[in-house]
Amino acid sequence: MKSAKTFALGLSIILMMTVAAPFASAQADHVRWDIINLAFTTPPTVSAGGIAFASADATHTIRLTGSGTFVAPANGGTSSAATGGGTWETFTSGVLTGSGTYFVTSLASWQFANFQTPGAVTDLIDTGGANGNAILRIQYSDGSEGVLGVGCHGPGAPAGIQEGVIATKNFVTTGPPNHPLRA
Repeated sequence: MKSAKTFALGLSIILMMTVAAPFASAQADHVRWDIINLAFTTPPTVSAGGIAFASADATHTIRLTGSGTFVAPANGGTSSAATGGGTWETFTSGVLTGSGTYFVTSLASWQFANFQTPGAVTDLIDTGGANGNAILRIQYSDGSEGVLGVGCHGPGAPAGIQEGVIATKNFVTTGPPNHPLRA
């Protein structure tokens, strides 16, 4: 996409991170991330396979899907133990302008905040929902590279975590509403 437009994400809960290993000093964190489906049941039900839409204005939109895993080293560094990916589509005035897939090449950063409040959602993905932020390096099917940031502000999350995704593709940045990256 050859546009300097910045996309802003406008949606509610779309991400879920689950932790497959206990948090303790000197242990790596095994984490799964998902763009989720959210069913408004009592309590709400989350499942894998969701879609996220982001828009910069009335004419420019991006659509994302995705899930994956990563192992975050205990030292807080980067990791090539990262998997997953999804699809992307860009639209201008409702017309498809680009599409493809992406895959995760490595973990750049992971900040665990806390575990989600037990019983607040029915989780069909996994147990042990976690709140936090992850930055993943990604490769697009058209040869471009970028980063994907996932933030999960689920039940019981502390203030300050932005729920949603940010992504770069070439020089275009997508992000949540009122995010500092928004032009």
